[in-house]
Amino acid sequence: MLSAFKAKPIIEFKQRDKSKIESVLAYGDKILIGLQTGSLRIYRVNEHEDPDANGETNRDAEADQSVKPRLVDLLREEEKFSRKPIQQLAIIKEAGILISLSDAYVSIHDLQTYAFQERLEKTKGATSFAITSNIVEDESTGIKSIVSRLAVAVKRKIIFWSWQDMELSPDVSEMTLVAAVKCLTWATGTKLVAGMDPGFVLVDIESSAITDINRPSAAGEANGQAGARFGAVNSSGMSYVGMGGWIPKPMATNLSKDQLLLAKDVNTLCISTEGKALPKRQVPWAFVPEAIGYSYPYFLALQQPAKGLLEIRNPETLSLLQSISLPNAMLLHVPQPSISLAHAGKGFLVASDRCVWRMGALGYESQVEELVERCRFDEATSLLNMLEETLLKDKPGQIKDVLIRQAQYHFDRRSYRKSLELFTDAPATPQRVISLYPRSVAGDLSKHGEKDNDGESDHDGTIGESSLAESKATEQQSTPSRSMLGLFRDKTDAESASIRSSPKKGDNGDTGSIKGRVTETTSDKPLEGKDLLIAVNELCSFLVQRRTQVNDYLNRDGSPKKPFPALDEGQLDKPLPDFQFLIDYSPDEKDIDWEERLRDTASLVDTTLFRAYIIAKPSLVGSLVRLDNFLDPLVVRDKLFEMGRYTEIIDFLYQKRHHKEALELLQKFGKNDDSDVDQKEVPSALRGPRRTVAYLQQLPPELVDIVLQYAEWPLRVDSTLGMEIFLAESKNAEELPRHRVLQFLEPIEKSLAMQYLEHIINELDDLTPDFHQRLIELYLEQLKASPGQPGYIVDSEERTGTRQKLENFLQGSIQYNKTRTFKELPPDNPIFSESRALVLRAMGQHKQALSIYVFDLLSSEKAEDYCNTLYLSSLPTKASSTSTSFPRHQPPSSAPTARNDVTASSIYHTLLSLYLTPPPPHEPQWQPALGLLSRHGARLPASSVLDLVPASLPIKELEKYFRGRLRSGNSVTSEMRIVKSLRAVEKVKMDAELRVGDGHKSVGGGLNRRVVIREDDHCRVCHKRFGRSAIRVYPTNEVVHYGCYDRGNTTGDRAKRGW
Repeated sequence: MLSAFKAKPIIEFKQRDKSKIESVLAYGDKILIGLQTGSLRIYRVNEHEDPDANGETNRDAEADQSVKPRLVDLLREEEKFSRKPIQQLAIIKEAGILISLSDAYVSIHDLQTYAFQERLEKTKGATSFAITSNIVEDESTGIKSIVSRLAVAVKRKIIFWSWQDMELSPDVSEMTLVAAVKCLTWATGTKLVAGMDPGFVLVDIESSAITDINRPSAAGEANGQAGARFGAVNSSGMSYVGMGGWIPKPMATNLSKDQLLLAKDVNTLCISTEGKALPKRQVPWAFVPEAIGYSYPYFLALQQPAKGLLEIRNPETLSLLQSISLPNAMLLHVPQPSISLAHAGKGFLVASDRCVWRMGALGYESQVEELVERCRFDEATSLLNMLEETLLKDKPGQIKDVLIRQAQYHFDRRSYRKSLELFTDAPATPQRVISLYPRSVAGDLSKHGEKDNDGESDHDGTIGESSLAESKATEQQSTPSRSMLGLFRDKTDAESASIRSSPKKGDNGDTGSIKGRVTETTSDKPLEGKDLLIAVNELCSFLVQRRTQVNDYLNRDGSPKKPFPALDEGQLDKPLPDFQFLIDYSPDEKDIDWEERLRDTASLVDTTLFRAYIIAKPSLVGSLVRLDNFLDPLVVRDKLFEMGRYTEIIDFLYQKRHHKEALELLQKFGKNDDSDVDQKEVPSALRGPRRTVAYLQQLPPELVDIVLQYAEWPLRVDSTLGMEIFLAESKNAEELPRHRVLQFLEPIEKSLAMQYLEHIINELDDLTPDFHQRLIELYLEQLKASPGQPGYIVDSEERTGTRQKLENFLQGSIQYNKTRTFKELPPDNPIFSESRALVLRAMGQHKQALSIYVFDLLSSEKAEDYCNTLYLSSLPTKASSTSTSFPRHQPPSSAPTARNDVTASSIYHTLLSLYLTPPPPHEPQWQPALGLLSRHGARLPASSVLDLVPASLPIKELEKYFRGRLRSGNSVTSEMRIVKSLRAVEKVKMDAELRVGDGHKSVGGGLNRRVVIREDDHCRVCHKRFGRSAIRVYPTNEVVHYGCYDRGNTTGDRAKRGW
């Protein structure tokens, strides 16, 4: 049991003294004893250092009995204080008076001389009274004063007196209840709880309201009993028939946090100061208490005198913490905080009929330590939460210490989930928790010796490929050498110094300010087997939460998300960062590099989580290494290599931006060059160039050197797949430096460079002239190549397709060098004839281009298409789109305009002249010429055509030409007549609108149009009244100032016209 209080008898009546104690009152250094004879004895308490009260007593030392100071001195005895037993005593310190209840009357005495002053006659038949003192602020003046109130229970009435400072108020009020009042307890300065046989009520003296205090209804309770008044005779379900009519007395006491506890028989109810029942279980009493009280921070219950037992309970958990045997004790007196603040929970008085005990409280740190030593951690935490911070050296630190020690207690007993939950709530540093695990999980931070690794081979088949035996082997074999981990080990040892030497830590360490330690009960059996799996699973949840908290303060690159405390000030002179609960540090340290400490913690958390996943959750390893993390590369690489998790190795190296190392491994796996790795263990996804191509596609353009360095072998193995690096529809591929990519592809294979150029020009619309010119040159190199030369195309269809690509490109692109390209086209090779014509067209030399079509290619259709294309391109867009809908060999129905006639006549006339007057040694071509005249004669001037036609040509052959010319002239004439008629109709319509309006009733029109301007109307532009200013009216009848017309909205119908 807890030793929160120690009973010390301070007043004991001698045997010859036949007096009996009826009431006790303590204030200041005085104790007043009311006797059964009506006498009042005044004692003075001699204050001296009590080592037990400070919690620092040496329990093995014995006090020197020869020099024993007197605890109290009897100052005086007022024998004629009252004629009857003094049942109750109280004081009003501000008024300097002593209140007593005796002979069923309440009397007032002087507090200094104890002389009788007045008997309150209205209190005849009084059974009890209650006093309260409070500071009240006057609403009108704002002046604060101390108001004391006296409430006296007289049968069914409650009579109230009040004192303001030292003045007794003449106003005396009273309230009548339904039954005789048995007890009174002030809830607040203006509210009073009254206990009666039928139950409890809350009385508000300001509003005179009486509120029944009802017990909460239980599930399944009858409607008639639900919400019944608490404390009623039948509320407990017990019957007192046959017990001599005895009814248990009601009792009430104040608790902390504006709560009160009501008790009747063995039933209790916790209520608020508003009289509402609170959800708290009943006190588990076996017997009806004699009295109840509250001494901060404990709830007190004094059992019946026959029991002589004082129970001390936690008011939050209602657990019994201490039982003190006090023979025949029947009175319990606790100084009220409103009267005496000096006790501060230091003690209270318990009295029997002949003895008074003073209850001395031990130091709170000692009480907490005793609870922890008895493994009552919840009670210790509850006690710390109830105590004010001013009463403790470091309240948060002590709560943290208790939670950590409770977590350690559960961990030692294999309650891992409960333990890790407490570590999280504390909160404990990751170093503190990780150090509890063996080296397979915690690495060098583990508190366990090397022997802990001996039993890590009991999980074959339990955790698959990552059993504990593999974890042990990884720890011993995957590390290249101990020297490589030397720096990391030294660094970890320095960071975990507070864990391994925790007694030297201060309040901020995991040990707090409590010196004692829970006795270690950990068995000699190491953490292994199923216990290790369960513990590691719980550790994963803890580390994931800590990982999330670390990421709230660190960016991906390890930089802080917000500034940390500066290093140029002392540790005690600056505030701690918000994440200090994640860092294991000593309060004596100065100039702490918080950023570095936080990064080290992040690395420890992620690396330990990785080890935990390896043991308990291998399927989550891949997700961890692919996310942003602070994993230790040395540990991760060696572990994954040992387990054959090559895919996770590549993902981890990519996340850590170790791209060269990852691509080297992919190249070895893809080309089967690694003799140390069994290819059967390598996943099929890593074989071949596909995984390398996918990796290179993810690299940003800034790493173009690495991309080009490792892209060659996929291109040589599978060029189609390898080209996806540069041709993929991704931002990375499109933003690669194109000149460098082109220089890289050409030495490997010209066709790859050609494919890349086609992609960036045709799909990405690259207008760089060098790329356009280079693509033409690559086309020409392939077409010019002879059999046996590099780049020669054997397949005729493929050669035809390449030539067609060249011609389409020459026709569609204008970014290449025309002169240079024309020189590179062989004039004596017929396959390049049309290409030369397209270049000449781009150069504007149409006659030479048509000569190639007519004399070299002997294709009148292509020559005519050439002219049609050029003619249509010279027309306006609308006309061009209309004309292109006609067949190639049919002229458009509408005649060309005069502006386009020059262009049309020049190109068609040039072709006609080549047909009829060709240069030697070519002969005239009559049939193509006549066909050109029949289809496009309307686009050729008659004078120039007739000059070209020889006199020997029969007129009949020109019939179609003349008909076309006549039809074209008639079409122009008819079009002009139609336009003239339409304009006449439009003129009539506009005249009608001008004269009579457009027919809308809502808007007046025509010459009769008018608007009304009232005096209050204003211009919508300048918001001024019109007055006599000139105005302008929109077609919508909206009026503005004449000068504001141009500044208004000039869009739509408003801008068309106005007057």
